[in-house]
Amino acid sequence: MSDYLNELFGLEGKTAVVIGGTGVLCSTMAEGLARSGAEVVLVGRNAEKAKGILKRFEAFEGKGYFERAAVSQKREIENLLEKVLTRSSKVDILVNGAGINSATPFFEITHEEFNQVVDTNLRSVFLASQIFGHYMVEQNQGGSIINIGSMSGLVPISRVFPYSLTKAGVHNLSKNLAREWAQTGVRVNTLVPGFFPAEQNRKILTPDRIESIMRHTPMDRFGKADELIGATLFLASDKAAGFVTGAEIVVDGGYTAQ
Repeated sequence: MSDYLNELFGLEGKTAVVIGGTGVLCSTMAEGLARSGAEVVLVGRNAEKAKGILKRFEAFEGKGYFERAAVSQKREIENLLEKVLTRSSKVDILVNGAGINSATPFFEITHEEFNQVVDTNLRSVFLASQIFGHYMVEQNQGGSIINIGSMSGLVPISRVFPYSLTKAGVHNLSKNLAREWAQTGVRVNTLVPGFFPAEQNRKILTPDRIESIMRHTPMDRFGKADELIGATLFLASDKAAGFVTGAEIVVDGGYTAQ
């Protein structure tokens, strides 16, 4: 059985770039990719956090390293790709997981706050998909792009207006790119977490909001970061998900079943 599972989900020899890889959710997903044999490039701004994550990799002899990048800037992503290709020689998997949130009331959202959320959550996904996607298409060897969506990209969720707008854009972009690149072997899918406590949403998880979330989540609990690993490995695997593109893989404890 282990040989069969390794054939389906093993990522030995693959290189995975995880943008937002120092965050709570994406660092756990990155660890899952590394445990499956991929060399993982953690992309972010916090080298100290990355050091701690890479230390965890040592327990299972995982391969990985950190690259600093401001991913809302095109030149930074171009430089990132160049650095990864110099060090790892290829990229097979891209996870677009950079994200920030804002709970500012709608009438009080400033131009600067709006732009910051859009740049981090949507512009970064657009640019990374454009630059890394172009590389993958040109290489003609397939590839998997996993964009991190959100419940608020599927259904209206109050008090997170710029965040919801950007996540709806991520869902739309993923489907468009999936159609555009379907015959190239480059797959583009959206991984959609339900409610998982993470850095970008802790400040909006007030007691009344938690009560509302639990009321609409049949499993009556928050998700755990490692519960995203299975879906990540599935979408990353050309063997297991070779015919999967343009999909939204929802991991939400039943929230969207209501």
